[in-house]
Amino acid sequence: MKFVKSCEILLLALAQKVPLGLFVIVGSLLEEIIAPIPSPLVMMTAGSIAQVQHRGFDYVVLAGLIAAVSKTFGCWIFYFLADKAEDFITNRFRKIMGFSHQEIERVGELFSGSAKDEVVLAAIRAVPIMPTTPISLACGFIKMNLVKYLRGTFIGNFIRGMLFGYIGYSGLSIFLSMVSGVNTAESWMNVVLVLLLVGFLAFVYHKRGRLDWHKWLGKKT
Repeated sequence: MKFVKSCEILLLALAQKVPLGLFVIVGSLLEEIIAPIPSPLVMMTAGSIAQVQHRGFDYVVLAGLIAAVSKTFGCWIFYFLADKAEDFITNRFRKIMGFSHQEIERVGELFSGSAKDEVVLAAIRAVPIMPTTPISLACGFIKMNLVKYLRGTFIGNFIRGMLFGYIGYSGLSIFLSMVSGVNTAESWMNVVLVLLLVGFLAFVYHKRGRLDWHKWLGKKT
């Protein structure tokens, strides 16, 4: 945790020394890659700085767009890693897991069939307390259509960033209290998602001899 705290201090110091746009680019990417860093930190700080510098809210909107691009790139990194990890895991542990690489791809197709999948992904991304890394890993593992993934991720990240940016722009006292609350809720959500994943994998392992994945996927499609 000392490392995370050091990163937070470094980011806040960086915000005072470089142009706001550069801070948002670097900060948002690090915020996405180093998961324990509070997700409100960069955009709330950017909003606060914009307010102190007497800039219009349109400047916060621009910062939100920049942050969304940077965070989406960070999300793509985890998507890519999960995509490659799925290839390795299913090829070597197919007998244990009970399903194949092709069946995983068919699951991904279920979440890439219409525009509503992007809307759902964007809505999940926009929720302030929802951890972003597990979502990126899950989408990469099931091989959700990359274009739809990036589009939904960008929209969700922008909405979420604008919420934090507005809070930071509105006042420093709100900024300080929100960072702690959102970070705590996000940490608990990480625990919940991990437990759900473990439970799902345990279910699949237990049912692997009786679960007809081909039939199940056929019904879903």
